[in-house]
Amino acid sequence: MSRRCELTGKGVLTGNNVSHANNKTRRRYLPNLQPISFLSDALGHTVRLRVATRAIKTVERNGGLDSYLVSVKDDLLSTKAQGLKRKITKARRASEAKAG
Repeated sequence: MSRRCELTGKGVLTGNNVSHANNKTRRRYLPNLQPISFLSDALGHTVRLRVATRAIKTVERNGGLDSYLVSVKDDLLSTKAQGLKRKITKARRASEAKAG
């Protein structure tokens, strides 16, 4: 399992630990990834994703998982999230055709 957010693409960064004596050793800055279940209104069930805490806040600010995935570009999403986006857009079109 990679250390990469499935929605925003945020991943591991590298840098240095710098001691008081100015000795430098390599270190890794890991993203704060959390497994979370999002409710998809279009699909009617929950979806489990491993996302950064910043992504959780971004999804909530955009009005939920469905509206966030529709608004974001495909190249930022993981393959799992891209498949989820296709399912959501397909379900939205089907519900619009049914209603209209």
